Amino acid sequence: MAFIIGYLIPFIFGTIIGSFLNVCIFRLPEKQSIVSPSSHCPNCHQPIKFYYNIPILSFLFLRGKCSNCGKPISLRYLVVELLAGLLSLALFLKFGLSLSYFVFLVFSASLLVITFIDLDHQIIPDVITLPGILLGFTASLFLPGMTFMDSIIGIAAGGGGLFLVATGYHLLAKREGMGAGDIKLVSMIGAFLGIKGVILTIFLGSLFGSSVGLMVMIKEKRDRRYAVPFGPFLAIGAIIYIFWGEIIVRRYLYLG
Repeated sequence: MAFIIGYLIPFIFGTIIGSFLNVCIFRLPEKQSIVSPSSHCPNCHQPIKFYYNIPILSFLFLRGKCSNCGKPISLRYLVVELLAGLLSLALFLKFGLSLSYFVFLVFSASLLVITFIDLDHQIIPDVITLPGILLGFTASLFLPGMTFMDSIIGIAAGGGGLFLVATGYHLLAKREGMGAGDIKLVSMIGAFLGIKGVILTIFLGSLFGSSVGLMVMIKEKRDRRYAVPFGPFLAIGAIIYIFWGEIIVRRYLYLG
């Protein structure tokens, strides 16, 4: 019983959320409703029966193919559901059944959606980041270890700092190196994690992003103008901060 409560239930809950996140990832860039119509095959557009819409299990049972037309279903659906389940489980083990668990689950789910949309379309939807800033600020009034001033400073320092960096880069390089979506994303991260979370997120995001970007440019034989989406790396940095941020900050960055 303890195993079921401690591991299986939060994991299943996360996979259910992940199933909804797949809808958001597919529809938001197309400016489609995430409520209606009901889930359907992107190839034959036939509605998916409820017993074929069970997270992870349905994909495995159908061997990654649509039950109607037989065409392959993107492996990404399985990956998103699995990641959402694992994040839910990890957050539950860290925070227990608490307000922090639910707040950071919503935050992490938003980062998952942003990651995959940015990878596909190189955009970060305002419909996620702008409400996310408000939600993060509101949550700061109730979360332990956070204050509304932490959130406000995180929003201002994150968005404002990245805006100055982007403006400076544009003036020096005569081209855009960072989109407005990234700036709003960092503001959202600051709203949830505060100034220390913003600093570590930008540091880790830049570290991972530059490393991966360099490897991609070498492999694909691209020049420095090749654009690598920054949103996924910021999301990774924010997730790392949630679980290990305070330890890293105290041990390596000496920010108090």
